Amino acid sequence: MEMPSTTPDFYEDYTQLIDRTVQCNTIPISEFCKNFLPPFYYVIFIASVLGNGVVLLVLYKFEKLNTVTNIFLINLVASNAIVTLTLPFQAVHHTDQWIFGEALCKLVNTADCLGFYSSILFLTLMTFDRYLAVVHCVVANKRRRSCYAAALSAVVWIVSALASLQSFIHFTVEDYPREGLVCKDSSSALWSVFDLYKQFVLFFILPLIVFVYCYFRITLTVLSTRMVGKHRTVWLIFIIVLMFFLFWSPYNIILMISENQDERQCNSSLLYARYVTNNIARLYFCINPVFYTFLGRKFQNHVRGVLVNQVPCLSDRSSISASSRTLA
Repeated sequence: MEMPSTTPDFYEDYTQLIDRTVQCNTIPISEFCKNFLPPFYYVIFIASVLGNGVVLLVLYKFEKLNTVTNIFLINLVASNAIVTLTLPFQAVHHTDQWIFGEALCKLVNTADCLGFYSSILFLTLMTFDRYLAVVHCVVANKRRRSCYAAALSAVVWIVSALASLQSFIHFTVEDYPREGLVCKDSSSALWSVFDLYKQFVLFFILPLIVFVYCYFRITLTVLSTRMVGKHRTVWLIFIIVLMFFLFWSPYNIILMISENQDERQCNSSLLYARYVTNNIARLYFCINPVFYTFLGRKFQNHVRGVLVNQVPCLSDRSSISASSRTLA
């Protein structure tokens, strides 16, 4: 049976799935991964570095870094940076084999897992914080302090680190005749099932419930105030929830289908879907601060100011655009 070239991945490693699918011809899948995934990872890497870098630049130049929202946002960017730093390792692994040794095999997969988990939790935390600020503004104004944000951020990192510990324990490097050195998850079937349901319940279902509930309550509150200016907040959170669902739910659904599939059957379409949906989710978690910040009018103005300072010729166009909006 042929083994595919695999990537250090956040979830059950693909090689473990192939070990169970006895009748699979994995050569086409291996070629697909080799040709498609490395360029995709490099594109995500560049987009993430640029997008998150601009977010940090705007925060540093125009915002107070010790506010509750910005503390959460900085931690979210840090989460995405951790995931981003693992991408070149994964690209090289798919191109050839794992050449970085067992220690980095464990560290890269643990970092990948840590970045994903913490990113989800910080998005959830930011949504809940916005819910408090809008729905319970009187109480929130008294209790939303930087120390509160720092303490919750520390809790998120601790929980994410504990949830990522399994990757550090179970990932190892194995040598295969065709593919050479492969960094893979060597955990037992029981641990793999536990990890699957842990991720599905704690890092998909619960955040989705929080997102939907908070969005629903914020919408009711904003509509009841009849303040037109706040409707932009509703659209911002709606887009965040929608993006989370569209990018993150397909992979979780594919995971659950894979888990309930007959181990004696080989479904190559399911294997392709698993890879594609995983990388769609990876794309979202690398650039979600861009969605979160650049949809806001304040951040758009900040970015416009940065561009005008760096490229003076844009100043005239910006002034013309502003005049046009005024006349309209």
